[in-house]
Amino acid sequence: MKVLFVEPPKVFWFVMGEYMPPPLGILQLASYLEFKNAKWDIEVVDCQAEGFGWMKLQRHLEQAEADVVVVSALATCNTFTILRTLEIAKKVNPDVKTVVGGQHFTALADESLSTYPEIDFVVRGEGEVTLYELLKILDDDQSLIDVKGLSFRNDSKIIHNPPRPFISNLDDLPFPGYHFVHQHMKKYNFKMMAYSGAGYALVEASRGCAYKCTFCSQWQHWGGKWRPKSPGRIADEMEHIYHEYGITFLWLTDDNLGLGKRTSALCDELISRGLSDDLTWFMQARSDDIIKNKDNLPKMRKAGNYWIMAGLERHDNQVLQDYHKGIKSSDAKLSMDLLKENDIFSQATLITGDRKDSHESIQGLRDFVNYVDPDLAIFMILTPFPGTELYETARKQGWLEEDNWANYDMVHAVMPTEHLSRNEVQEELYQCYRSF
Repeated sequence: MKVLFVEPPKVFWFVMGEYMPPPLGILQLASYLEFKNAKWDIEVVDCQAEGFGWMKLQRHLEQAEADVVVVSALATCNTFTILRTLEIAKKVNPDVKTVVGGQHFTALADESLSTYPEIDFVVRGEGEVTLYELLKILDDDQSLIDVKGLSFRNDSKIIHNPPRPFISNLDDLPFPGYHFVHQHMKKYNFKMMAYSGAGYALVEASRGCAYKCTFCSQWQHWGGKWRPKSPGRIADEMEHIYHEYGITFLWLTDDNLGLGKRTSALCDELISRGLSDDLTWFMQARSDDIIKNKDNLPKMRKAGNYWIMAGLERHDNQVLQDYHKGIKSSDAKLSMDLLKENDIFSQATLITGDRKDSHESIQGLRDFVNYVDPDLAIFMILTPFPGTELYETARKQGWLEEDNWANYDMVHAVMPTEHLSRNEVQEELYQCYRSF
């Protein structure tokens, strides 16, 4: 069986500057399949790294003669690039089996299968085991009904098999399959965070988050649970990427790894292995976690952590409470100051376009950010992603004025507020960047 994973041509999220990330999701899936069945012919094509447009991708699909095409599905705004890839795959070979997954298609599995005939299968939730079982059954021509976490069509009826339990121990997963894209490793870059030639790789140290923010699709996708890998396992992966590919900048992709004992133990691993002088790494953290674990910050900096992004979100505590964020606006200034004091670059993310926002409230947000004074501020428009409480509320209340998934990118306004039109929300975003 030939399995082709595709990272389709797409426009990058320009807010973070010039960058090209490796396609971590499909690299993890590809390595898991290889680990489970070495006889399958597995290929990963990254259209960004290859410089493929749609015509070159079509020619590659024609040459690959894949039995199954699995497309990377990182974000809602990439939905139509995924569908276009599948359309081309079906045009090249009507018998090819097509697979999607990820948060968007998990949340909208029924709608997606009803609307898009180019999709054969939706892998819901955690993908490794479900995808493996699906391919094994396709290879053996057996029944799909026992594959947990799978949605598919049976004639005209859409079938949603029961959900799949989560993997109990993430340490058991193989390293992501960077060897599938080894020829591109020096092309992956993040110009704002890493010097030219450092290379750039992603490391997943945990999955999920125990917090339940109303605008976040991550916690629902991962069942409201937080499952970490062990510090030793994380360090092993970081060390492997460094020694095997010479990559010196790593992004820990976790929504909420935390700065407590596990991160402290990870730092001990990196220092004791002699990696801290060569590796630099970036992570996300909560403002209250930065304050609570301030004594860990010097060790983190020594271990190579030189950049932390914190979701400060808002200046008004009532909105933070409505979001179920679990932080206070008063944490913001202290958390940013603590990072600066420890020579860790402080990045803050902020939300505009809240339902109750007005010109005055967003001016208050701008004043707040200038007072907090992070090294970098990223402003994003509140976006109702499928799979979130916010999306369900916005759809029921009729707030959504945009049905083009490409604009669900936290940069384009897709709904007004009680006081501002979509155009006014958009203009306020520009003013936020100009003011900072």
